[in-house]
Amino acid sequence: MPTVLLSAPYLIPSLERFRPVFQHYGIELIVAPVQERLEEEQILALAGQFDGAVCGDDRYTERVLQACAPRLKVISKWGTGIDSIDRAAAQRLGVMVGNTPNAFTLPVADTVMGYILAFARRQPWMDRAMKAGVWEKIPGRSLSECTLGVIGVGNIGKAVIRRARAFGMRLLGNDIVPIAPDFIAENGLEMTSLPDLLARADFVSVNCDLNPTSRKIINAATLALMKPTAVLINTARGPMVDESALVAALQSGQIAGAALDVYEAEPLPPASPLCRLDNVMLAPHNANSSPAAWERVHWNTIRNLLVGLSIPHDDLESLRERFSISA
Repeated sequence: MPTVLLSAPYLIPSLERFRPVFQHYGIELIVAPVQERLEEEQILALAGQFDGAVCGDDRYTERVLQACAPRLKVISKWGTGIDSIDRAAAQRLGVMVGNTPNAFTLPVADTVMGYILAFARRQPWMDRAMKAGVWEKIPGRSLSECTLGVIGVGNIGKAVIRRARAFGMRLLGNDIVPIAPDFIAENGLEMTSLPDLLARADFVSVNCDLNPTSRKIINAATLALMKPTAVLINTARGPMVDESALVAALQSGQIAGAALDVYEAEPLPPASPLCRLDNVMLAPHNANSSPAAWERVHWNTIRNLLVGLSIPHDDLESLRERFSISA
């Protein structure tokens, strides 16, 4: 009977709905107490006790994977990004890594547009002033007057661009891989260098994967290229932004604002200077919020787990029908 370490924060609250599925396939669960992710030492304390893992952004480093081998056969990531898993080490040790590509493209792209609209039209600040008894007409901008720069024109970056185009924004893109000419032409997108994008954009949205080329891509040097009226939006991964440099840029007025869903350390420490800045909008790594998307990821994560454990199973739709589990 295989044992699985369950530490995916979005799946654990729905566990009672899915427990019959695990029981049907003879899977025993170790449910980890987790707020956002398990760090190395927390997983190492359980090393050798589980055959599979259903995780969020847990730190499956080479050290962790070596300690969990040879028993560990599969890591089924709840969601898309697997940058917290050392995939080269996993492959070398024979550990399958599964995920759900393109899982949250639409809700994350919606979140980016929500931030752009909030900063352009100034609703949060007007609401705050009105509730404080201040009648003040805070100047805003039409999106048709603004330029959006998208760093990372993958699935989410493309979805952001399509939405921004509908608002009449001028569109700049930057990526380390070629983007299809038809997408560029259809959306009036101008692909350009990172320095040029930063210098011209009113809004800069970070939508690339976390990799060696993107780690701290937003730093003191790149922030210095941005307009003093520009706003940075990061819904991708926290380590892409040097937070200390960002705080300094926000405090000095080097840039006008920032909207952040992800951070270098999560949960964001309450003592972070970001929490005390009026020109910042913060969220708790929740840009993927969509019950329908979550449900698809729940089922695909379980399917990937069964594949990795070599357990015969039905297809996704049959699984849902068999257990009659509704959201």
